[in-house]
Amino acid sequence: MSGSGLTYGSLKIKTPVVLAPMAGITNTAFRRLCREFGGGLYVSEMVTSRALVERTEESLRLVGHHESEDIRSVQLYGVDPKTISQAVTMLVAEDRADHIDLNFGCPVPKVTRKGGGAALPWKQDLFSSIVTAAVRAAGDVPVTVKMRKGIDQDHLTFLDAGKSARDAGVAAVALHGRTASDYYSGNADWNSIAQLREALPDVQVLGNGDIWSAGDAIRMMRETGVDGVVVGRGCLGRPWLFGDLQAAFEEYQRDPNSNAAIEPIQPTLGEVAQAFKRHTELLVEFFESEERACRDIRKHVAWYFKGYPVGGEFRAALAKVTSLDHMDAILATLDWSSPYPGDLAEGPRGRLGGAKSCSLPENWLLSRELEGDQRTMLNDAEINVSGG
Repeated sequence: MSGSGLTYGSLKIKTPVVLAPMAGITNTAFRRLCREFGGGLYVSEMVTSRALVERTEESLRLVGHHESEDIRSVQLYGVDPKTISQAVTMLVAEDRADHIDLNFGCPVPKVTRKGGGAALPWKQDLFSSIVTAAVRAAGDVPVTVKMRKGIDQDHLTFLDAGKSARDAGVAAVALHGRTASDYYSGNADWNSIAQLREALPDVQVLGNGDIWSAGDAIRMMRETGVDGVVVGRGCLGRPWLFGDLQAAFEEYQRDPNSNAAIEPIQPTLGEVAQAFKRHTELLVEFFESEERACRDIRKHVAWYFKGYPVGGEFRAALAKVTSLDHMDAILATLDWSSPYPGDLAEGPRGRLGGAKSCSLPENWLLSRELEGDQRTMLNDAEINVSGG
């Protein structure tokens, strides 16, 4: 429980914080914005290995990085060892990545019902083959794994998968403390994260789930003994969270037992408006289209202005914004001096939803080995550019 930073091969990440890949969110623009506030490892959106091997235009866009990104981190999703190997080989040979993360945590029904995502580690040999193929193809480029506890409470896979990934030679294993059936409901099970940390003393373990503040991150470190944390929904509309996290970890690294209070960033409404505008400008650069950037930023409105007294008319206007000039006019209607609203701006954001039965292929749970025509069926789990 050092919290002294992460070591992925030759890469050193001083602030042991990883931005979790989120489809449609963690593009280059958002990653750059977060890095302006604090340190850590910022991972690309998830891209399917098949789309990358086929060199689709969108897959190549997803794995693109700005020149300012000193560690180019790409998350791959795949269901076939050969295709994963080809995708990793391509990334390495063409110098497109300094770190590769493998996603086995996607709970989306369109993926799990074909045996992919969080359903895949149930098939032990297949999981091991995919991770081993990726590590071998990567050579000196470090590979990590992100996963969930399992399919449901009766079909947990995280301990077996964690040990298999370690044996394959990964640099770290990250665990989201929920099953696929949990989706994003309830509270993340940090006890399972502590259990994995104890079971894998010889590889770095990271914890993911319900980190809404820097205080949550430090509490997870202390309660589970992990080497670092993975932050997902907690940073939606709050890129300054990475400033809080860096400050908190600097104090933690100075003295792990310190109870010194780290004053969190509490932006005024004007500062939020400036971050929102900056995010949009970076999206314009990323998409090379002002119109597309303005469409994309609309989904961030509720997250950025959560808790602030802006009114329904303002939110509705931003949901229809068409240009940067139009945005300036809308933001100018705000009282920029309005202070941070406290608890109203805190807490959960993003996808929630209740627990649900995990959609699985027929007879998937009968055996932990891949059987019959299941391999052919699995190929349909990788039909899109993004697995999420």
